[in-house]
Amino acid sequence: MIDRYSLPGMKEIWSEEAKLQNWLQIEVLACEAMVELGLVPPEALVEVKRKARFDVERVKEIEQRTHHDVVAFLENLAENIGEAARFLHFGMTSSDILDTGLAIQMRDAAEILIEGTSRLMGMLKNKALEHRDTVMIGRTHGVHAEPLTFGVKLAVWAFETRRNLDRLMKARNMVSCGKISGAVGTYASIDPFVEKYVCDRLGLKTAEASTQILQRDRHAEYMAAAAIAASSLEKFATEIRGLQRTEVTEVEEPFREGQTGSSAMPHKRNPIICERVCGLARVIRGNSQVALENVALWHERDISHSSAERVIIPDSTILLDYITNKFIEVMEGMVVYPWKMEKNLELTQGLIFSERVLLTLVSKGVTRQEAYTMVQRNAMRAVRGEEGFHQGLLHDKEVGRYLTPEEIEGCFDVREALQRTDKIFARLEGLKVKP
Repeated sequence: MIDRYSLPGMKEIWSEEAKLQNWLQIEVLACEAMVELGLVPPEALVEVKRKARFDVERVKEIEQRTHHDVVAFLENLAENIGEAARFLHFGMTSSDILDTGLAIQMRDAAEILIEGTSRLMGMLKNKALEHRDTVMIGRTHGVHAEPLTFGVKLAVWAFETRRNLDRLMKARNMVSCGKISGAVGTYASIDPFVEKYVCDRLGLKTAEASTQILQRDRHAEYMAAAAIAASSLEKFATEIRGLQRTEVTEVEEPFREGQTGSSAMPHKRNPIICERVCGLARVIRGNSQVALENVALWHERDISHSSAERVIIPDSTILLDYITNKFIEVMEGMVVYPWKMEKNLELTQGLIFSERVLLTLVSKGVTRQEAYTMVQRNAMRAVRGEEGFHQGLLHDKEVGRYLTPEEIEGCFDVREALQRTDKIFARLEGLKVKP
């Protein structure tokens, strides 16, 4: 089966070709701005636009000598443009094109992440509504707690994904910022008009103030948003892994015809996609820590952040795109076993209704502590296998002073436990899928 994720689009964004094309676009736009300022002859701009081209391999070859990627790029442009190339990069520093170009890449990558997260939210919303009445046991500390529905569980995920979508959109806006302000950000050799001209045409904001670089709190926020989104995906995938355990078997990730679970054990149906999501989420979280470390640099700039960013930002966006779409695949083909949910609901023989009994006793005038003692006494006898919880309550004379057999029976009605879940689904129905 072909993976339905948008890696080719993301790969294209982070390619060397795309990076250098962004650099070229910035340089040409800056040249246009300087024509308007009367600093560059119009005919030179015509010559630049007509001849400007680069070759990725040639740039790499030159860089072997210069040990400077931007200088190598400009040298390659000059080889093709000729005399008019002297007007390129006029008054600019390398980070003017490095950081502005990176902003374009990060913004475009965010668009892909936003689209995927929106699709996931829509999938979760639809699945939640489909399973709004699929009753199952809720678990706290891994132990049976009270009934809920699978739809409620998925609704929680849908709203969390909406928050991740909000964070990714905010991060996209935060990082959609360029700077062309020279060596230490003072516009000493370049007019601020150039910065505004270039950024306006690239769809970027201009930095209110910068040093030689854009400040890395922007990039850290972006990476943190990606890490939180990845952590949510790990949370969802971990839950499916737990529900797929043999002792539970309430939900399974898809297992395709012809798929192999184990080379040794033909019966195995392992949650390998969810496990992959969990593993890769850890990589993204680790990368976000590096982004936080990149915020503090020496004075107006050093390059300790640069080498790390060439790894962590492309890798994190590619990985988040991948695991988002892999989890969409999980949700599309997810297998749900309502009959097993019902069977597991009955494993404790009614202990999961202990709070309902407690509150009913309190409503009859019993103090909370006295009621708790009565209920816990019978619950522990049931746990030890001495007598079923329901029967124990019926036989408990102290409980019988306050509750009739009919009132005790009413405490074991699962519909009572779920009577207000419609409020949750009303909110879910109003959840907008498109950002």
